[in-house]
Amino acid sequence: MIKGSATKEGIENIINRNIQIKYVQLGNTPLKISQAGFGSYRVDISIESHHRALEKALTNGINLIDTSANYSDGGSEQLIGHVLNKLIGEGKISRSQIVIVSKVGYLQGQNYILSQKRLQEGNPFQDLVTYSQELEHCIHPEFIEDQITRSLQRLDVEKLDVYLLHNPEYYLSWAHKNGLPLDIARKEYYHRIEKAFNQLETEVQNGRIQYYGISSNTFPKSEEQYDFTSLETIWQIANNISKDHHFRVIQFPMNLFERGAVIEANQSNSQSLIEFAMANNIATLINRPLNAIVQNSMIRLADVEPEKPVSDDKIIKYIEDLLESEKKFSDSLVYSINVEENIRNQYIEYLCPGFTLKKHWKDFSNYTQWYNVLTQHISPRFNMAITALSETNPPIPVTYWMENHVDQIQRVFRSIDSYYKQTASELANKIKKIVMGIDEDWESADNLSQLAIRTMRSTEGITSVLVGMRDELYVNDVFYEIRKPLEIKDRMNSWKKMDKDLIPGYI
Repeated sequence: MIKGSATKEGIENIINRNIQIKYVQLGNTPLKISQAGFGSYRVDISIESHHRALEKALTNGINLIDTSANYSDGGSEQLIGHVLNKLIGEGKISRSQIVIVSKVGYLQGQNYILSQKRLQEGNPFQDLVTYSQELEHCIHPEFIEDQITRSLQRLDVEKLDVYLLHNPEYYLSWAHKNGLPLDIARKEYYHRIEKAFNQLETEVQNGRIQYYGISSNTFPKSEEQYDFTSLETIWQIANNISKDHHFRVIQFPMNLFERGAVIEANQSNSQSLIEFAMANNIATLINRPLNAIVQNSMIRLADVEPEKPVSDDKIIKYIEDLLESEKKFSDSLVYSINVEENIRNQYIEYLCPGFTLKKHWKDFSNYTQWYNVLTQHISPRFNMAITALSETNPPIPVTYWMENHVDQIQRVFRSIDSYYKQTASELANKIKKIVMGIDEDWESADNLSQLAIRTMRSTEGITSVLVGMRDELYVNDVFYEIRKPLEIKDRMNSWKKMDKDLIPGYI
């Protein structure tokens, strides 16, 4: 187990070695963190490139890691523990230099199985929110105590620096769906948070965490919305527990399109979330800086290299060719493979996406949606099936078919890619042109992802921006931006102008 925690002295050492990077005070704590943190939402211990990306980030000056118990069903925390042990063992970093943030709340995967087992035993977790199939949520003290133990084990550390309640507003969503009056729902909501905070203060006293806070998607919302989370109310809860409380950090989404944290006056005295946090020295961590949810669709805030689009007729022809190949497999070749019927049916399902593509290839809202469906669903299932089929030592005709079929499906993927990339590239250029013209300090960003980070790291009241860095190229992109000197100041007017100029209907 890795002993210790982040310290002021340890972090001073890393600051002295990385003078090009600006480090910002983590609210009312002695700790400082890099302006960009390593977001670990989709990293996993099983993927080697994720190891390399985290190693590169930590050995070049990023000293903030953000994760959660549910990220990759614990695989994210395991990856971080493995990399920390490796780099500390090699003398490249020390535990005292790195600020580790994790979260509690979701019951998915392993946690959901644990919950169901306890339910069958007649000892369910208390205050459990049943949200949807195989998804529950809980911030009850008993669950928090259990989850800290599991996170510490996966991370292989003695202490967490910051521990956050992860989207506790799931309770409000559940209450709204079940028709609870708003005043009753909010009273119970903040009562549950108060119980959680009391447990977290106990965890501080027990030496398992240094500080705590909340990560909520509804911090920046209008106070009129049912699932709004009031920072002001939460701050009062912490102060009522103790004047020496350890509530120090909040986390929430913000990007070029989701600007509520800066411009929404949802606290008393017409303060915004950022203004209230600044006034009370609360650290702010930004998530989803490069993934904007706009009109129920996601826009990836990064440059897309345009490609000469393939004509619709050609794409349809390529899909028809793919369907012919799939028919050959499903009608005859699959029966020459010596596997059980359920496995045979799964091969057909995973290796034959042609019908779905023919029906829906033009239905995606943008390149980001197409890319996410491709990389998170279609491609992984296809690759898994091809690998499994190869390991069955299939007959020669099946082997020949596989080689041709892989070429066919890659041709389809590339052609649909080109269709969406052209529009995505044009959109990225429009966004850059608008945003660069709003603030002179934003004019010289090299690409859209760096520009998106720059707008936030230059804004007073924002402590650090959490960026998903699953590849070394992403790490390089972030370092290229945060090593550039940039004044941090009040940019409210710039964000208000962006709110008028950068709107979905305009672009």
